[in-house]
Amino acid sequence: MAIELKVPEIGESITEVEIGGWLKKAGEPVRKDEPVVTLESEKATVELPAPDAGTMGKVLKQQGDTAKIGEVIAYLEPAKTDGSAEKKAEKDAKATAEKAPPKKSEPEEKKPEAKAEEDPASPRPVPVRAAQDKTRSERLREGQDPEETLAMAERKTASSQPAKPAPQRAGPEAGAPGRQEEVVPMSKLRRTVAERLVEAQHNAALLTTFNEIDMSSVMALRKEHGEAFQKKYNVKLGFMSFFVKAAIDGLRQFPGINAEVRGTDIVYHNYFDIGVAIGSGKGLVVPVLRNAERLSFAEIELAIGDLGRRAQENKLKPDELQGGTFTITNGGVYGSLLSTPIVNPPQSGVLGMHGIQERPVAREGQVVIRPMMYVALTYDHRIVDGREAVTFLKRVKDAIENPARMLIEV
Repeated sequence: MAIELKVPEIGESITEVEIGGWLKKAGEPVRKDEPVVTLESEKATVELPAPDAGTMGKVLKQQGDTAKIGEVIAYLEPAKTDGSAEKKAEKDAKATAEKAPPKKSEPEEKKPEAKAEEDPASPRPVPVRAAQDKTRSERLREGQDPEETLAMAERKTASSQPAKPAPQRAGPEAGAPGRQEEVVPMSKLRRTVAERLVEAQHNAALLTTFNEIDMSSVMALRKEHGEAFQKKYNVKLGFMSFFVKAAIDGLRQFPGINAEVRGTDIVYHNYFDIGVAIGSGKGLVVPVLRNAERLSFAEIELAIGDLGRRAQENKLKPDELQGGTFTITNGGVYGSLLSTPIVNPPQSGVLGMHGIQERPVAREGQVVIRPMMYVALTYDHRIVDGREAVTFLKRVKDAIENPARMLIEV
């Protein structure tokens, strides 16, 4: 009996998915737990594994179709008792080939009827009537060159026809080299991201404040302890763990930036679920570090590395993308020097990191070169005042420029 492949429960509030693409075709053998199709929801892209070994059967939903949670989208033919789905597929293919009618031999080509032999040296007929009226010898006697007569006749024929107007072009020709277009429908995840970003700008009073951070101390600390850190924890000591710690330090001082608006209420969170924006093949995703205030530097780096790898493989779980209270995004990895990040609703703040650039700065009356980073905080002005936002960003700056304080302050 065929096994039904149903859309599983993907996450809270998700009622339907979009078929992203089938990884197996009808008739192909399938191993147990092997992915057979990708499902795209408004929050993540997941793969549906085969519940048992067998052969791919009838597909009911094609790429781009939508399906409800629990809906049957295909069938899986169970494997034979010997467990060889491959043999079954090979046997079926062989039987089909034997039943196929033999190909008819193609009829021999008809030989063309014999034609009178043509003298290859004889001149080909001239396609202009004026040049055909007289024989070659007559034209020679009259002192006319045959080729000149032909050219004159062709010019006369061309001049007697009305001139065609040159075509008017309103724009570049369709299909011209280098001007092809490709229409690709937006994925469900991309549509949802677009809707939420527009929603944030429409429903929140967004404002951005900026500052710059001297990264010398953090870079020196990483250089001094980075090798030992990697040997001990099998992960590099990156910048993100410092910024997660610094952001939590600031959020403790200004809880409104870690809060959200629900109707006419403000909800303050006494925990810190920090979202970390990660680019993937499907677009930007923001997996969440749960209770980040409880994590060590190593645990933060290990978690971010794991989330980044699974984001590239489209293996993030929907619940890992829900419920953040604050977000950090690093445009510096792509070369950004300065930007205004957009709040991820219903959150009230997002911290933007940028590229590190050596710049001249004043220190104790002297101009020196320092590795500097611009940082930006976009916040919801409905519940966060400008004073709080500016002071929060200054607190982050102080923590990064003096990283030891994050280890001794609570």
